[in-house]
Amino acid sequence: MDPRDLADIKEFLEKTAGQIDGKIEEYIPRSYSEDSLAFKLNPPTYVPDLEAMNEAIAKPIWELLDRGGKRWRPALFLLVLEALGGDPEKWSDFAAIPEVVHDGTLIVDDIEDASELRRGKPCTHKIFGIDVALNVSDALFFLPMLVLIKNRNLIPLERANKIYEIFVQEMTSLSFGQAMDIAWHRGLVSHDVTEEQYLQMCLYKTGTLARMAAKIAAVLAGAEDEVVEEMGKFAESIGVSFQIQDDVLDIVGAEFAKGKGGLGGDITEGKRSLMVIHALRRADPFDKRRLISILDAHTTDGDLRQEAISILNKYGSVEYAKSVAERLKRETIDKVDKMIPPSKAKDRLIALANYLIERNI
Repeated sequence: MDPRDLADIKEFLEKTAGQIDGKIEEYIPRSYSEDSLAFKLNPPTYVPDLEAMNEAIAKPIWELLDRGGKRWRPALFLLVLEALGGDPEKWSDFAAIPEVVHDGTLIVDDIEDASELRRGKPCTHKIFGIDVALNVSDALFFLPMLVLIKNRNLIPLERANKIYEIFVQEMTSLSFGQAMDIAWHRGLVSHDVTEEQYLQMCLYKTGTLARMAAKIAAVLAGAEDEVVEEMGKFAESIGVSFQIQDDVLDIVGAEFAKGKGGLGGDITEGKRSLMVIHALRRADPFDKRRLISILDAHTTDGDLRQEAISILNKYGSVEYAKSVAERLKRETIDKVDKMIPPSKAKDRLIALANYLIERNI
């Protein structure tokens, strides 16, 4: 990746992150009051307990948000919108939707995976309790729709309906992806997971929020249905490539893995990553049995984690996963090149795709 493009996209992501946090705070305040937008849009009948809401919703949400994050999904939204001729200033509130939902998925993922750390700190459920964390996750799945409610008079009814339909479809996909992932690492299926099934899980679980961002942006830009769908496919490919790179970094990225408790966290979870699927397909009977045994043990033992990593390396599975991510990225860039006219936003979309696959953290 050209160093100038890398510097530009990093600067854009940093700038976008600050803007999006400001937008999120408009809809999810750090401290609820009687004047909060949620109460203006849906007035309470009696008297809400503001202290309770602050302790059990606002405080846990912002404790997680303030840890940072790449905020690449809102950036994707803004770039797709601009590249298709939309106004990023006018519709910037909508960029918060995929980011808020994403943070909701992180909280519930950590509970389901029995994780200890998120971004280098104890997970939300470890700090505030499982009951608070589950409720916060639910809230983060629905609070983003306040954006649509607030702005409904600015959007033609047909477009508003499309946005709502996209939201429902993608939220359903999230549940399907999570179900597949959980069933695999808990050993609930009797078959070997195939590469095609893994990629579909990624489309559901990681690709869906990128797809949501791109499709909502395309709708707001007034794009035709065909363009909306194609931009969704472009974005989901970025999401899948991003997930594959995450899986690779869990194995080889010491700096990346530091915030998750060390290399091989996915091995402790028993995760059937693309690397694992590839190794199980190519391994001799002994190595296959050994890798499955380590994964199914959900071990935190460093030596056993390293043994599993060695098996993955032995069969070239890490390099294979990288090659799949690179292929998906190239196909993604080709789609954008053919579909969107030249512009700074288009150049940044391509730079974003490159950055998400080539990053080391």
